Amino acid sequence: MDKAEFLKSKFTPSLAALSPAQKGNWGKMNAQQMVEHMSEYVRIANGKHVVSPVNTPEITQKAYAFMMSEKPFRENTPNVLLPDEPAPVKQASMKDAIAELQSEIDDFFRIYSQTPGLRVTSPFFGELNFEEQVHLLHKHAVHHSRQFGLIA
Repeated sequence: MDKAEFLKSKFTPSLAALSPAQKGNWGKMNAQQMVEHMSEYVRIANGKHVVSPVNTPEITQKAYAFMMSEKPFRENTPNVLLPDEPAPVKQASMKDAIAELQSEIDDFFRIYSQTPGLRVTSPFFGELNFEEQVHLLHKHAVHHSRQFGLIA
């Protein structure tokens, strides 16, 4: 399946199978915390939430090469932007969290379609164009789908 199509129409419906407090196969986040985490990273990708780069140019270049590969993120991949303990949920329900994520994904596609050539800075991977952002968001979504047993 096309990565953009997966993000647009397949990812959030698959999340409805999860209960909010469900734990993943690894990590500390429950299912609703993961959905809200994904919303935050889509907001970074669509330019609504600006986060400064965290790596040196050399590390960013190596991270970018990995990000653009088909190699999956490892289980328990460290993220310096996340606290040691997951943040409390913000949305009143899992349904609301999923709706917020879908809205951010929809905004992502709308913003890039309205601004050809847009590049948005990822705190880990540098300045990314639409295709690179789609690749990264898909890789991230697959990582968490694996974490919660939605895909093998």
